[in-house]
Amino acid sequence: MFDKVLIANRGEIALRILRACKEMGISTVAVHSQVDRDLKHVRLADEAVCIGPNPSPQSYLNIPAIVSAMEITDAVAVHPGYGFLAENADFAEQVQKSGFTFIGPDPDVIRLMGDKVSAIAAMKKAGVPTVPGSNGPLPENGERCLEIAREVGYPVIIKAAAGGGGRGMRVVHTEAALLNAISVTKSEAGAAFGDSTVYMEKFLQNPRHVEIQVMSDGQGNAIHLGDRDCSLQRRHQKVLEEAPAPGIPDDVRRDVQQSCVQACIDIGYRGAGTFEFLYEDERFYFIEMNTRIQVEHPVTEMVTGIDLIKEQIRVCAGEKLSIRQEDVVIRGHAFECRINAEDPRTFFPCPGKVNNFHTPGGLGVRVDSHLYSGYTVPANYDSMIAKVITHAEDRESALARMRVALSELIVDGIKTNIPLQEDLVRDGAFAAGGVNIHYLEKKLGL
Repeated sequence: MFDKVLIANRGEIALRILRACKEMGISTVAVHSQVDRDLKHVRLADEAVCIGPNPSPQSYLNIPAIVSAMEITDAVAVHPGYGFLAENADFAEQVQKSGFTFIGPDPDVIRLMGDKVSAIAAMKKAGVPTVPGSNGPLPENGERCLEIAREVGYPVIIKAAAGGGGRGMRVVHTEAALLNAISVTKSEAGAAFGDSTVYMEKFLQNPRHVEIQVMSDGQGNAIHLGDRDCSLQRRHQKVLEEAPAPGIPDDVRRDVQQSCVQACIDIGYRGAGTFEFLYEDERFYFIEMNTRIQVEHPVTEMVTGIDLIKEQIRVCAGEKLSIRQEDVVIRGHAFECRINAEDPRTFFPCPGKVNNFHTPGGLGVRVDSHLYSGYTVPANYDSMIAKVITHAEDRESALARMRVALSELIVDGIKTNIPLQEDLVRDGAFAAGGVNIHYLEKKLGL
């Protein structure tokens, strides 16, 4: 097991990792930008190193600075959390070349799954269901592109192979618009990602977003830990998640979960990962694999009772999975509301000093947050400041528990999206279960 881990992240996920390390008897190193010196995990870590000014490229995305921090503190491994460098194959490779351990999959696997074209090919080979499409990069021949679109059927979506987070995508409804859409998407992809490769898929019009959590040790052992529904989204950013996904037939659920497990074994995956799917008409369609821990991992922990961060650390330290598939039992239902420092109407970020921070409590209530009274939320980073998670014996009870929890949450001094979340957990269509990925934007009139 590792004796010292450097946490290459900030905010609530950095604190979550630090707590797991402390419970495992692992010493911790926090790295931070100048503005983040007062973060809670920085104060609690065994050691702290300032790695640069406030902008991310000069701090949390500064690979040489992070590797240097590992060297001067004698850390043996680095946990990247999510975002920043978590899915950066070059970072993972540099960490390994410098003699340290990256808590995540091998760089080659990150590259394989980071390129959407190669990822889809690997998933097809493993038997994971995929969206009908071009089966690879679109050719330069415009007439062939038109033929592919006719075979797939309009509407289609053009996607950047190196894209992600909702970027590098364009929906096309007519043949007349196709070639121009391909050209524009290629140009945007080249500028944004340094790779102009694009591919085509059938555009599903009213799907849900359902994902499968997996854990694998890279030694031929892999398991799934159930699924999550993350369909409440605004501009491709998740707002509220739940586990398990409601209303999916058991046989359909079981088949896709098993295919994800097999895919992990086939590609030699190590660590925590998530297979993301669109789900429509009782069919799953693979979108991408996130080769890291997810923001919404707590809902899976609540329904399984398994600490995903600890297991992730163990398998990346070279241990075999300590959990068998038969040990994974889904109990009850869980929700997670992401709390952002933003205006609930305009969604503009709202940094500033938190005068008073009070978290809800009670049975089945969990809050993951780095906030404390007197802390100043900086304007430099993502606006998420907390996650409120509730768990109960069934979906209705877990949702009722969330309504109470949100009513008790106090964040004074800045604007937050708590009013939006309170509205969502009282929404009739959401309470019924199974809303699609367009529901929230339509509700908000976007």
